[in-house]
Amino acid sequence: MTRRRAEGPEGGRRTRLSARDWAEAALAAIGEGGLAAVAVEPLAVRLGTTKGSFYWHFANRDALIAAALDRWEESRTEDVIVALEAEPDARQRLRRLFAQATEAAARDPLEVSLLATSSHPQVAAVLRRVTDRRLAYLAELFAELGFPPGEARRRALLGYTAFLGQTHLGRAVPTALPAGAELSAYLDGVMDTLLRPEPGPMG
Repeated sequence: MTRRRAEGPEGGRRTRLSARDWAEAALAAIGEGGLAAVAVEPLAVRLGTTKGSFYWHFANRDALIAAALDRWEESRTEDVIVALEAEPDARQRLRRLFAQATEAAARDPLEVSLLATSSHPQVAAVLRRVTDRRLAYLAELFAELGFPPGEARRRALLGYTAFLGQTHLGRAVPTALPAGAELSAYLDGVMDTLLRPEPGPMG
């Protein structure tokens, strides 16, 4: 998080927080306790500041939630896609995407927390956008790998639902999932399933 240093009223140094600092803190709180954990005073304590800093950047709690959700969309989807595009091979991009997403979901409960609050209007809207974007990107990868549009979309949906299922299971019963070298072999199996050629006319 980027913080600027500024002179306090007595000439001392104080930390000037950015709106992104507040958004990141709100995301951490959502991951720990859902939307109910987004409260100004506890976040101010977490950040080592006062409520005045919050009101400098945001009109109210809903504005902070919106900023946090925008930050999640940017960092967990758009930034990931941009970084993956540096890999020229579509198969390697797909493998890396599943590996990174699986690792991130196991480390950070935020994805599950947001899915659990999908009935909230603000969360529902960003989940729709993120889901559409992720599925579209996956479909692009499968199309680049030679699958026709309809089949590329179907495999994108299969891959994404597998990721979501693994994410939920990893939070609920983490011992049910492979780890270490077994996880790598599991991901290879997922890739083999998703990239299996379409059956011929005789099945």
